[in-house]
Amino acid sequence: MYFGVVVLCYLLGSASFGNLVARLKGASIREMGSGNPGATNVGRVLGFKYALVVGGLDLLKGVVAALVAGQLFAETWMVLLCGVAVIVGHNWPVFFSFQGGRGVATTLGFFLVFAPMSALGVLLLALAIILATRIVSLGSMVGGAAIPVYMLITDELRAYAYFGFLVCGMILLRHVPNIKRLLRGEEPRLGDKLRSLSKKQGGPR
Repeated sequence: MYFGVVVLCYLLGSASFGNLVARLKGASIREMGSGNPGATNVGRVLGFKYALVVGGLDLLKGVVAALVAGQLFAETWMVLLCGVAVIVGHNWPVFFSFQGGRGVATTLGFFLVFAPMSALGVLLLALAIILATRIVSLGSMVGGAAIPVYMLITDELRAYAYFGFLVCGMILLRHVPNIKRLLRGEEPRLGDKLRSLSKKQGGPR
């Protein structure tokens, strides 16, 4: 059962709601904007309300994986393995040639179940940065890096704090293209005119 649940969590993470929502609207999300199927690019292509839908569903993947793992397993390491599986599935989905999103919303959903105060604090920090800079990737990366730090400071489930360093690394890894664009001063801001980044700014992923 252990292996089966981990595989199911990975498959749950592999469900790409960004691709699904875009297709229902007759758009190909991988050919527009940054090419990323995450909520930010969906918002640029389809509008803010669709970004909320995709972001909410991606977050729900993390919540569901955490609730299921928490009910089935008493071992902390097994719960954390399920968390890794759902995030890896979102970032590298088997259904979409292992080209997925950045994993921020799914990671937040998982931590909301086991460390809600830390997750909410990180969310507020990320939102403050996004509102101040209009750069979603910057807020996402700072928020991801703050998860384990915040948990260590507040002493909220210390074992999960160490796990937080792992998922923080995955978030930063998936944001390498964004980091490169930030260093070049080319990272798009909220409200910028939609344009393709695949050729001019080093690829969509």
